[in-house]
Amino acid sequence: MSELTHFNAAGQAHMVDVGAKDSTHRVAVAEGWIRMRADTLALIREGNHKKGDVLGIARVAGIMASKRTADLVPLCHPLALTHVNVEFLIDDDDPGVHCRVRAETSGQTGVEMEALCATQVALLTIYDMCKAVDRGMSIDQVRLVEKKGGKSGHWQR
Repeated sequence: MSELTHFNAAGQAHMVDVGAKDSTHRVAVAEGWIRMRADTLALIREGNHKKGDVLGIARVAGIMASKRTADLVPLCHPLALTHVNVEFLIDDDDPGVHCRVRAETSGQTGVEMEALCATQVALLTIYDMCKAVDRGMSIDQVRLVEKKGGKSGHWQR
C-alpha cells in the first residue's frame, strides 16, 4: 500500500467505498499492556479492589468499545461483529496486565480498528479503576498483531 485511502483525488477526507469488495471472513488481533506497581497488580489479582472485579469490568468495556468503534473513529465503517474475545494475562515480572483482543466479522472491510479500539478501552478501564491507588500506570505498545481476510490476505507481526 503506497497511498492513504481515506482521502479522495482532491485531498479531502472521505469514507472508503467498500461496496465492490467481496464479503469474506475477517479477523484481527490486537494487544497492549498496562504497567503498574506490584501492589496495584496484587489488588487486581486478589479481587480486593474496592471497585470490584477490575478485569471483568475491563473485559466488558473492551467488548462494548469494539461495537462502538465507528462512533469514535470518524471514517470507520460500522460493522456487524460476529465475535469479540478479550483476554488478560497478569505479569508479575514486569508488573502489569497484557490485553489481547480478537475481533471477527464477515464483511467487506477489516476489523483492525475494532480490535485496537477494544484493546485501548479495556486498558483505559483498568487505569480508570486503579488510578486512585496508582496514578503512575502506563499503557504501552498497543498494536495490531494479526489480520486475516480480504484482498490483502493474511498479515502477521
